[in-house]
Amino acid sequence: MEIKVLANDVDRALKTLKNKLQKEGLFREIKNRKYYEKPSVKKKRKQAEARKRKAKASRFKAR
Repeated sequence: MEIKVLANDVDRALKTLKNKLQKEGLFREIKNRKYYEKPSVKKKRKQAEARKRKAKASRFKAR
């Protein structure tokens, strides 16, 4: 990933970088990997996330 700093505007470049990392899900991944997660707990979490995504998709599809 590459972020260009234009006109010595480092703050804006940092903001852009953080935004891109957030969209990629890097911060969530770091948070999840901070501690070991048992496979059974991981499976339940993934199923819950899938349910949330499906419910959200059906809400927006109904509009």
